[in-house]
Amino acid sequence: MKKIITSTLATGLMLTMAHAATERVMTVKTTVHGMVCSFCAQGILAHFKNHASVSKIDVDLGRKLVILEEKKGASISDQEITETIKKAGLEAKKIERTTEAFETVKAAQ
Repeated sequence: MKKIITSTLATGLMLTMAHAATERVMTVKTTVHGMVCSFCAQGILAHFKNHASVSKIDVDLGRKLVILEEKKGASISDQEITETIKKAGLEAKKIERTTEAFETVKAAQ
C-alpha cells in the first residue's frame, strides 16, 4: 500500500512539473551577422511581428541581437528563427534560450 501511494505521488509530481515546463515562457536571444543599419533592423521586425509564437520582439542594432519572447504555451524553433532572419537578408549566428524575463535580457549589457 505504501509503495502504491509513493508511486502515485511521484507520478503526480512529474505531471505537475511537466505541465509547469510547458507553461514557461522562453526568451530567445539571437546574434545576427550582417545587421549594420536601421533598415536591417526594421526588416527583421517586419518578418517576426506577426509570427504566431512570438509575443514580443526587440532588435538591438548595437549588440547585433534579436530578442524574442515566446507566447505562453507556444514555441518558435531555431530553424524558424534562422529562416525568418534569412528572409530579411541576414544570417543568424547564435541562438540562446533562457527563462529570464524578456525585459531582463533586453536590458542586459
